[in-house]
Amino acid sequence: MTTITETTFSDIYITPKKEAFIPNKQTINALTRFNPNDFDKFYHLLETSWDGKNPSYSVIYDGIYYRVERTVALDGIQYCARRMPAKVPDFTSLGYPKQLEKYLLALKHASGLILWSGPTGSGKTTSISSLLKDYLSTEGGFAYTIEDPNEQPLDGIYTTPNGGLGLCKQTQPVGGNWGDSLKSALRSKPRYIMVGEIRTPDTASEVLRAATSGHLVLSTIHANNVTDAITSTVKYAAAGGMSEDLAYDLFSRGMLAVLHQTLVGTSVKRASVSFLFANPDTTKGDQVRGIIKGGKLNLGTSIETQMTRMARGLPIFVDIS
Repeated sequence: MTTITETTFSDIYITPKKEAFIPNKQTINALTRFNPNDFDKFYHLLETSWDGKNPSYSVIYDGIYYRVERTVALDGIQYCARRMPAKVPDFTSLGYPKQLEKYLLALKHASGLILWSGPTGSGKTTSISSLLKDYLSTEGGFAYTIEDPNEQPLDGIYTTPNGGLGLCKQTQPVGGNWGDSLKSALRSKPRYIMVGEIRTPDTASEVLRAATSGHLVLSTIHANNVTDAITSTVKYAAAGGMSEDLAYDLFSRGMLAVLHQTLVGTSVKRASVSFLFANPDTTKGDQVRGIIKGGKLNLGTSIETQMTRMARGLPIFVDIS
């Protein structure tokens, strides 16, 4: 038998009977039984790391982060642990089209919201973490993350090519309160803010406000497409007391990019991405911002046009590099 660390897998599922399963890599969905020789040690870590309240948490086993979901099944406790990279991958290693990659990396000089959407397990958090890592490594500055749980090892000091420094502080929402934690982050005067996921009204409201106050904000949201990502963010904010008109207005003024990502393939996964950008120069007219501000999101033509122009190597707006 091998150890957990010696085995390559993305997720490990552990039933209440302490049976472990991992993907079999030969089909899209099928699993295979897994019986590593250090299973009891790993299982004990999952049990003892739970705080008694939050079903989502992270553990470090043999130097590797795992994001854990603890659920109560009919016959006991079930765990799903997702293995995270030992280090944050370089953004240029994720396999995005080169023109898209170049454009997103150039946004390090901008302020506003980069929102990455998609289904569970599509690589959203890996994408924004890798992008933030690149910003810190090339531009420097202070970054503040709010995640539940922390997934990628971003915390630390970064040295830029010109000798400047970047600093990242990873945090979790205090008492599960994302809104108050984001307000606290803003008082720390960060250049970058990464919010692991928009999933509460307070989070959506504060993300929209932060994106219009000079910060570069990166976040994710579960959504079926680009338009749905915008609508869901606005609906969340409106559920917290903000009017939809104001939420659409803030989104239109703060938006830099909204992307939707899925993973395709069986043994080797690759990202399939659709996207919509707003002109980072807010002093210039922008049809996308106007459509979003109006709240009638007929964005299909804009998305198709931007993706076609980028695929042909044509600029979407102005050169921001």
